[in-house]
Amino acid sequence: MIRNFNSNQFWFKFTLLDRYIGITVMSSIFMALLVLVSLEAFITFMSELRDVGKNDYGVTQAMVYVLLTLPRRLYEYFPTSALLGSILGLGVLASHSELLVMRSSGVSILRLVISIFKTGGIIMLIVFIIGEVVAPVTEQNAQNYRSIRLENRITMQSSHGLWVRDGLSFINVKTILPGEKMGDIKIHEFDENHKLRVSTHAESAEYKDGKWVLSGIKQSIIDESGVITKTSDSATWNSILSPDLINVVKIKPEILSMWALRDYIDYLQINKQDASRYQLAFWTKLIAPFATGVMILLAVPFVFGPLRNVSMGQRVLVGVMLGIAFYIINQMFGQMSQIYNFNPFLGAALPTMVFLIGTVLFIKRVR
Repeated sequence: MIRNFNSNQFWFKFTLLDRYIGITVMSSIFMALLVLVSLEAFITFMSELRDVGKNDYGVTQAMVYVLLTLPRRLYEYFPTSALLGSILGLGVLASHSELLVMRSSGVSILRLVISIFKTGGIIMLIVFIIGEVVAPVTEQNAQNYRSIRLENRITMQSSHGLWVRDGLSFINVKTILPGEKMGDIKIHEFDENHKLRVSTHAESAEYKDGKWVLSGIKQSIIDESGVITKTSDSATWNSILSPDLINVVKIKPEILSMWALRDYIDYLQINKQDASRYQLAFWTKLIAPFATGVMILLAVPFVFGPLRNVSMGQRVLVGVMLGIAFYIINQMFGQMSQIYNFNPFLGAALPTMVFLIGTVLFIKRVR
């Protein structure tokens, strides 16, 4: 309980207030996040059971795959969980009359908003770390792990590109381009004695009529007499490395870190390729922590505004509807920026800006 403030205790008491509200709201957010992610993980695991029994993919492998995708799911569900958790946390404080005591002790709505915003700052930092550091690595490992077990092939994606085993050949692809294209491909062919016989480098490759067409080819043939080098403008290449397999191990732009997206955008622009999808993903990831903060602030009108007299279940229902609406609008504007070719930044930021303005207007009306 907060009462009898004096000038010497002012900042100390507000520090306790920040901590108390922060712990309550954060615990509710993580509880909501746990429920949503657990439900999504269970549904994914059940769908993965359809592939159990194929090659080396069993129940244990399906569980490992789902566990590796958890950081990505945490990142995706953070904004919705922030809204629901904040509504629940502040609702608990309101139901116990703690918010009423705080107001009676002279704590203004603005001061409570600042306390909530401080909690939002911590959540935004957590979102940034998961989205930029954890999720890209674990999602890459998850897709590689699943493709290896399902396809029964040695497939690996690293900082040196994509590696695939095709019989006695090992294939390295440095760059995967949109539209079933690749760049900087190396093919190392070994004999049954594990000796390198042919090494081929191609500047690019495009998938046409069920085959890869290599361009800018330089080939080195190794035998007992020495090394013979050949060059060719183009040639067809039959390989198990299909576009479907590449799509399995390739990470979606939305999961890549901002640094990786920035580098890839520069590469596409230098080579005069369409980079709009990756620009949209870059701005979406940059806006994501702020979107989470807006969702936390949006919970304030639920407790102090017109919805303060309704039941907790009704608040949660409205919160779920708002969370779904935000997700749909966010996706819609992103797709519209691609279809109608307007600025990707607006496609990523406009929904968050609209919700922020609406939240500020609601808070200003709160008494």
